[in-house]
Amino acid sequence: MQVREILVTSALPYANGDIHLGHLVEYIQTDIWVRSMKAQGHKVTYVCADDAHGTAIMLKAEDNGITPEQQIANVQAAHEADFAKFLIDFDNYHSTHSAENKECSELIYRRLRDAGHISTRDVEQLFDPEKQLFLADRFVKGTCPECDAADQYGDNCEVCGTTYDATDLKDPHSTLSNATPVLKTSKHYFFDLPEFEQFLKDWTRSDNRLQVSVANKLQEWFDAGLTSWDISRDAPYFGFQIPDTPSDEPEKYFYVWLDAPVGYMASFKNLCEKRAGTNEALDFDHYWMQENEHKTEVYHFIGKDIVYFHALFWPAMLAGSEFRTPTGVFAHGFLMVNGEKMSKSRGTFIKADTYAQYLHPEYLRYYFASKLSDKVEDINLDLEDFMQKVNSDLVGKVVNIASRSAGFLVKKYDGMLTDVCAEPRLLEDITKTGDEIAAAYENREFSRAMRLIMQCADKANEYIDEKKPWALAKVEGAEQEVQDVCSVAINIFRQLMVYLAPILPELTENAREFLNIESLSFASRNEWLLGHQINKFKPLMQRIEEKDIAAMVEDSKASLTQTDAPTASKDDKATPAVMTNHTEQNDYIGIEDFAKVEMKVAHVVACNHVEGADKLLQFTLDVGEAQTRNVFSGIRKFYEPEQLLDKKVICVTNLAPRKMKFGVSEGMILSSGDPKTGLTVVTLPDNCVIGDVLA
Repeated sequence: MQVREILVTSALPYANGDIHLGHLVEYIQTDIWVRSMKAQGHKVTYVCADDAHGTAIMLKAEDNGITPEQQIANVQAAHEADFAKFLIDFDNYHSTHSAENKECSELIYRRLRDAGHISTRDVEQLFDPEKQLFLADRFVKGTCPECDAADQYGDNCEVCGTTYDATDLKDPHSTLSNATPVLKTSKHYFFDLPEFEQFLKDWTRSDNRLQVSVANKLQEWFDAGLTSWDISRDAPYFGFQIPDTPSDEPEKYFYVWLDAPVGYMASFKNLCEKRAGTNEALDFDHYWMQENEHKTEVYHFIGKDIVYFHALFWPAMLAGSEFRTPTGVFAHGFLMVNGEKMSKSRGTFIKADTYAQYLHPEYLRYYFASKLSDKVEDINLDLEDFMQKVNSDLVGKVVNIASRSAGFLVKKYDGMLTDVCAEPRLLEDITKTGDEIAAAYENREFSRAMRLIMQCADKANEYIDEKKPWALAKVEGAEQEVQDVCSVAINIFRQLMVYLAPILPELTENAREFLNIESLSFASRNEWLLGHQINKFKPLMQRIEEKDIAAMVEDSKASLTQTDAPTASKDDKATPAVMTNHTEQNDYIGIEDFAKVEMKVAHVVACNHVEGADKLLQFTLDVGEAQTRNVFSGIRKFYEPEQLLDKKVICVTNLAPRKMKFGVSEGMILSSGDPKTGLTVVTLPDNCVIGDVLA
């Protein structure tokens, strides 16, 4: 077997909040893949880091009365503790606020600049005279220039739906200081992404680097036309200063999304330095130089919401600075809990630490594995199904094989297994299934791997039920048959531990000690345990109790009387509050009612008149799913189809499909106004990401 040299990363968690179950989908998926590839004999290195730059972190540290460095150190410690609880086995966990990341970011920038890929131009922005910083749209509020609604954010009006620039607001004020912002012009630095259009078109379609659905999604960016990317931010900003800027000009900083992916390289470089001179030494250039692109492999596991950064900006930056590009970028969907978005009010917005206080992390690792595939699909954590599946599969099927058989062997035969396998065909069948399981792991088809493993467990239990060793033990002269049956069962159990080791590292390590063997590598399954002595069996896993799930949910509930202040996201944006300016008290709904409505950013792929319908327009909408949606809207007398083509609109996506005379409508487009006198479709800015959920 040829040993492959593989570098693997997960997306860098932002150093501004806790790890929750939604985050863990990705890290568990990556960890399982890494462990499975290591078990198959490959040289795999898994690195990650905290994404530690940006305005949001600077402001959070200020609110907490500490330095940004203290802020990110505190968060990183919490993140690493949470990952350890869920058995995420990084080879190195670092920070983007590091000497290695500064060095790599500056090198990439200088190479891009020297190759002519960096340009500058003036950008006009609102500036807070008290905070002395430029304001992102979500740090500005004022009166809507269209409908005069008060208290609207700097990018769109939540009352009339109009989008605008922050500079268009009437009576604007900073949400950070309440000061009246002033208009200032600043020079910004841009990466010329359009220069790489043909390269990216070829790259996104070659060598199975991306899932087909992701490559298709990126085609929209090419169709719309790539634009230059603003890679700079003005001081004050927590990050790395852009090098070699004119000495008579204000300081400029790299935008957080420039140095964040460089953090993959930096974390690996830090690991290379740590291992230098040891028998585990790694060579940075061997993995990252262009000439070594086909000697080593680099894979990124990410969420579908950051595909454009990883599959457009990142490979273009690498190619333009003479580094190798990723072998593959694997995207996954979002996590739903009980079929809905995670909710604090329902107790389903569950932090990693809260979960670990009540339930064993390996339960979640197995359940996620049973749901994950190579597709970019959202997965659902149904808490009732979660309890039943873990109890049935792991406790009732897998662990039960050992607990039903080990006692007889230890008590009657001093733990010795037979010298000859009594059921070679059965064991050969389960051993050969390991090839399919290994392939499923490598292809990220974890749910298929779990189905194959449970089929093997079913065969073992059927065999035990058929032979009934507990009954044979009472029959005089059947001693050999009891040992034969239990030895076969223990051998199958051993195979299952090999197959489940990437999912359940703690359970299988305890099983390895019980089995008295040295390894659970995939290759070890080919040598059966014959004439082998096992140790006394100890319980390996307890059943999930409903009361523990209930306690976890209760502990995760947020009081409906508490309202979190908007906080800035990584993109230097804050989340707007829900406005209820003109609602009578008896018309109020609870936050749990509002949370049931799922609204997504939708791209109008096609818009047409409906023959025989005077009021309807027919829309084909891309809402970030594998298939487009067909939606009918009664706005024909207010719009011609071409007025809405290629616009970004808001679609309610969790309405039950409605069968109409002209077809099935699979959602609803939001409009404002009076259906009798005039409706205005709520449109969104072009930089809104298709499929994003509106909060």
